[in-house]
Amino acid sequence: MYAGDALSIPSETTLVPQRALLGARTRPVSVTDRSKLVCTFHAPDSLSASLAAQWTVLADQAAEPNSFAERWFLQPALALLANAADIWLAVVTSQSGLLVGLMPVTVRPFYGRIPVANVQNWIHHNSFLGIPLVRRGMEEPFWTALLTGLDEAGWAKGLLHVRGLTADGRVMRGLETAAAQLERPCDVVQRTRRALLSSNRTPQDYWDANIRKKKRKELNRLENRLGEMGELAYRTLAPDDDAEPWIDAFLRLESDGWKGRAGSALACDPALAQFLRIAAAGAHAAGKLDVHRLDLDGRPIAMLINFLAPPGGFSFKIAFDERYARHSPGVLIERYNLRILERRDIDWLDSCAAEDHAMIDSLWGQRRDIVRVSVPLGGPCDALVFRACRLAENGAARLRRAARTMKGRHNG
Repeated sequence: MYAGDALSIPSETTLVPQRALLGARTRPVSVTDRSKLVCTFHAPDSLSASLAAQWTVLADQAAEPNSFAERWFLQPALALLANAADIWLAVVTSQSGLLVGLMPVTVRPFYGRIPVANVQNWIHHNSFLGIPLVRRGMEEPFWTALLTGLDEAGWAKGLLHVRGLTADGRVMRGLETAAAQLERPCDVVQRTRRALLSSNRTPQDYWDANIRKKKRKELNRLENRLGEMGELAYRTLAPDDDAEPWIDAFLRLESDGWKGRAGSALACDPALAQFLRIAAAGAHAAGKLDVHRLDLDGRPIAMLINFLAPPGGFSFKIAFDERYARHSPGVLIERYNLRILERRDIDWLDSCAAEDHAMIDSLWGQRRDIVRVSVPLGGPCDALVFRACRLAENGAARLRRAARTMKGRHNG
């Protein structure tokens, strides 16, 4: 299992079909921008040992933490979940070889529903943030080098569409500055808001401040009822514990519920299950895996996985035994999860939940805005393509607003 050493990536043959469409690119493409940074594009399995080692170090020196861009998470994701998509690692370095930033990119034939080829950052369904790892203080030069590199790459057309940036983050501001200096628009084309845990309160004080007294009493009653059924215990994965049995227990618990019946549990896909095992092993070896469980007579009835990236963290997955749903084991494990507020190295925890999530939005009082951003590339027709796409997007948005207004009037 991956714990810092090189990981085998699927062979080059799995990437041939789209690469044939884009043209042969067996060697890195490089340009040097005015800030003397070099942008190169690598197949995921061709990254040098030096860059791979720097990738691991960069995570702890990044402008914004992102567990989903760290090597222990992204490398097995590329190996196991990329299918036949044509994905490149866009790597920005100084001329001396210092890694400044890294982001996986791919070419998509559609921009939303518009049949326009565009470059996007590659993320998968179990990756909940798209911020690239960028050395702190180098955010604008990173984006300038990347955009210029894409301008010079014959396979990159239309625009760059970046998903999953924090709206007020340093990396987003760096992209806006770089685009302005290159005299290009940088448009936020989608915005969502999700729950965030961030407080200087103790866990108990936070719970008391955010949860109504009546609900707190009800949860205490439900916990007591569980305790009457058997021995109830909360447990946390220790640094010297073997993580594999915990991850296997989580996979079983998740697959036994509605996700298993719907075919969306991680264990329903062997590649996804293997990905989680490898990523969790890598995170545990790096001291960044945080797993909690609520046991009844030694069997988990609720489990929660966090990935930590000081000064922040990400609540990755939660599962519970539906036979005990009336006792709210998922809410109980989330209450236990508040103990993260006691950690001095963690200032916040991103829920990674959908907007307006009924459960976590009722427990966590803070919010985080996540945006999608589009920037035109520098080709002769790219500005026109960008404007046409934005006109189509804005027109569709106006139609949706009008439809909602008409529906509201009709219902009223």
